[in-house]
Amino acid sequence: MATAAASSASEPEPEPKAAARAEGEEDEVTVARTRRKVLSRAVAAATYKTMGPGWEQEEEGVSDSDADEYAMASSAESSPGDYEWEYDEEEEKNQLEIERLEEQLSINIYDYNCHVDLIRLLRLEGELTKVRMARQKMSEIFPLTEELWLEWLHDEISMAVDGLDREHVYELFEKAVKDYICPNIWLEYGQYSVGGIGQKGGLEKVRSVFERALSSVGLHMTKGLAIWEAYREFESAIVEAARPIAGFLSPFDREQTFDSQLEKIHSLFRRQLAIPLYDMEATFAEYEEWSEDPVPESVVQSYNKALQQLEKYKPYEESLLQAEAPRLAEYQAYIDFEMKIGDPARIQLIFERALVENCLVPDLWIRYSQYLDRQLKVKDLVLSVHSRAVRNCPWTVALWSRYLLAMERHGVDHGEISVTFEKALSAGFIQATDYVEIWQTYLDYLRRRVDFRQDSSKELEELRSTFTRALEYLQQEVEERFSESGDPSCMIMQNWARIEARLCNNMQKARELWDSIMTKGNAKYANMWLEYYNLERAHGDTQHCRKALHRAVQCTSDYPEHVCEVLLTMERTEGTLEDWDVAVQKTETRLARVKEQRMKAAEKEAALAQQEEEKVEQRKRVRAEKKALKKKKKPRGADKPREEEDEKEWGDADGEQPAKRRRVENSVAPAGVDPGTEEESALTRKHTTMDVETPSKQKEKAAALKRDMPKVSHDSSKDSITVFLSNLPYSMGEPEVKLRPLFEACGEVAEIRPIFSNRGDFRGYCYVEFKDEKSALQALELDRKNVEGRPMFVSPCVDKSKNPDFKVFRYSTALEKHKLFISGLPFSCTKEELEDICKVHGTVKDLRLVTNRAGKPKGLAYVEYENESQASQAVMKMDGMTIKENIIKVAISNPPQRKVPEKPEARKALGGPMVPRQMYGARGKGRTQLALLPRALQRPTTGTAQAENGPAPCPAAATSAASEAPKMSNADFAKLLLRK
Repeated sequence: MATAAASSASEPEPEPKAAARAEGEEDEVTVARTRRKVLSRAVAAATYKTMGPGWEQEEEGVSDSDADEYAMASSAESSPGDYEWEYDEEEEKNQLEIERLEEQLSINIYDYNCHVDLIRLLRLEGELTKVRMARQKMSEIFPLTEELWLEWLHDEISMAVDGLDREHVYELFEKAVKDYICPNIWLEYGQYSVGGIGQKGGLEKVRSVFERALSSVGLHMTKGLAIWEAYREFESAIVEAARPIAGFLSPFDREQTFDSQLEKIHSLFRRQLAIPLYDMEATFAEYEEWSEDPVPESVVQSYNKALQQLEKYKPYEESLLQAEAPRLAEYQAYIDFEMKIGDPARIQLIFERALVENCLVPDLWIRYSQYLDRQLKVKDLVLSVHSRAVRNCPWTVALWSRYLLAMERHGVDHGEISVTFEKALSAGFIQATDYVEIWQTYLDYLRRRVDFRQDSSKELEELRSTFTRALEYLQQEVEERFSESGDPSCMIMQNWARIEARLCNNMQKARELWDSIMTKGNAKYANMWLEYYNLERAHGDTQHCRKALHRAVQCTSDYPEHVCEVLLTMERTEGTLEDWDVAVQKTETRLARVKEQRMKAAEKEAALAQQEEEKVEQRKRVRAEKKALKKKKKPRGADKPREEEDEKEWGDADGEQPAKRRRVENSVAPAGVDPGTEEESALTRKHTTMDVETPSKQKEKAAALKRDMPKVSHDSSKDSITVFLSNLPYSMGEPEVKLRPLFEACGEVAEIRPIFSNRGDFRGYCYVEFKDEKSALQALELDRKNVEGRPMFVSPCVDKSKNPDFKVFRYSTALEKHKLFISGLPFSCTKEELEDICKVHGTVKDLRLVTNRAGKPKGLAYVEYENESQASQAVMKMDGMTIKENIIKVAISNPPQRKVPEKPEARKALGGPMVPRQMYGARGKGRTQLALLPRALQRPTTGTAQAENGPAPCPAAATSAASEAPKMSNADFAKLLLRK
């Protein structure tokens, strides 16, 4: 690297051939050439200042234009081009859009996408001043991504013309490196600081930036190498620039200047080789080539140790390289590994790397801040991480609460804590209970500031006024937004009452607060009265205790017996005889009234149950009457000749499977024709219909062919390369032909096996077998794809008998704060129409319209946003909106728990008989279910059941007989059925 830097400073550069390079490549070459030239000149100037006036520069000095040349080169790739509009209408359209975005931000300043769009349009229009202001406003609220920071920095570098502008760029770099730990930003910072090396203190500034970059991202396994190489190249360039004059210096001056500079490079090599980084072998080889002396043994040992550590880290780094963003699971595993090792610097780095891609995951911020609070306890680092956490996820109340606690823990000024609390109130939480939690955290902080040994103090008055403000805020602001205060049990008022009673000895104020609590609908709960009683017991007097319990006996409706027992216990130990008599009378009267109310409720419930049973019996009678009426209308003996004929025909089949007969047109003999003639005509018709096949005959023939196809049992060993399709249209003709092109897009299809019934009808499901497992996994993405008007269900092929706990349902059933549930949609609303409405409030990652099995919409939808903030804003804006004359309801997605089917083992443990599920159909033994098994073939389920011609045999005999009975043929089954 050093020789390369030296050659770039002295050798003439060949002129590029314009015809041999593309325009983009020419720009890259120009930028790289300019950076090298400026770096060499800047290093030469720094060396001149270091060596003193005794050294004559071989190169020209660095002028102001040369210093700014690097700034222009570094921003060449990102500086906006000169756009020429063909129509003024498009420019006006952009201006109108800018005005709309500015108005939107004035309403909701936390709209992240609105900030990004506004900056993009202003930059496109060339409004440099407005762009700078828009970026500053956004950076005050949100941390900017690496791309946004680099774009901003390149724009500012291109506009920097003097030292003041350079200082402004330095300030921007300092802000950028605080938002996220990004190696690319640190590299840009170091290279830009080289451009100011000619200024006072420029050399120290460059080294300071590079040292901070190494401490921040130098341990980065994949990207830290670039920082080390840039720093080493900078120091090597200084050495090469000073080499020509080294021979003219005195030994003392040479040791002070040239040799000390060489030692800096040796130190960088040794430091880098002691850290596990990718491509360490190349760095070690470069050190051996660069160093004139052999590599010290201590350096070799450190290098070998780092190589061993690298092998331990490689699996985690490779999993990150192979996975797709945001790689949260891979980062979590990496963090767990680093936590076991316990190196604080590496733990901090892996957390920062994970947060770059998962900055909107509150749990990751909570885990990181918790580690810093409990382990490192460094004030600046802890507060910086907490501040970044609430800027990334302002909708998460747990982050704000932890931030306030951390500020109190590290002794931050009270005014700053109050300002942070006010920011938390305006963050836009998505639940009413979140506001209760943040208020409680702040009130706890204020309570800890009060010295209760004094009767009155400024802190105590502030605490009381804040309690009052909290109650007003929950009653007005929160109830107006969520239609609830979020504090139904009045926990804030309870805490206030405890403080007044225990710490301020103001029991009168505590009683007033408890009166307010009871008037808010809490008087019917026994636990609330007992809480008040315990407070009076500890800090009040017996008279108020007795009064509270007497009121509790009259008002409590959930557990009055418990309250009565407490009252009697108190009077038994402390009361007079008169007090005891009054307590007994009131408790007996109250309990008698409660008993009467419960009996009435039970009678009402029993009456309703009896009415329901009567309705069921009435429906059964009506059904029986209809069945009897049908039997009366049917002529007697009509089916007897047919039964005898069927018995004769099936009995002579000699065990062959009887074909199912279907009724066809004109199958009934006309009047006046004898049976013999009818048989002849039937034979004649049979031969006649063989010549001309109607469409129905063709369909029956195709069904017969499918019926005669050999049945292939599924091979469970191929489950990993097979998917199961269901909910397909029953009318689908030739499913294999129609489904093959659809699934061949996922990979090579080995076989498609549609399932047909015994009549040859398609049953709506089939198996698709692939050549490899990757294709099968890709085919699962076709789930819910519309096929001939129905959503096709694609699921893994899993044997439920071997894996009873396997769940095919792929959607989450837990609370998802970034996803919305919309109900009340018109059935005619399409996915595109709803997406256009939802994307106004944020980035829509996924949108799903809920349909039934036939593909018809149910008026429900799930909309997934990029983060919780966008989802909360969409709830506030869209709830109650009218779409096509339908008023929709919008809420955070919190679906009910899915019922887990009862396992067979559980049913057996309960003592019930193990009845096969197939006997009762898919929904159990309902009254409308038909038993498809003939009654003649059904076995008795109990030992006391009567057989057809006598008592049932004992269970043992039945078991032995069943085990030894010969197998019956189809003709035997037919005889049993006809005999019945």
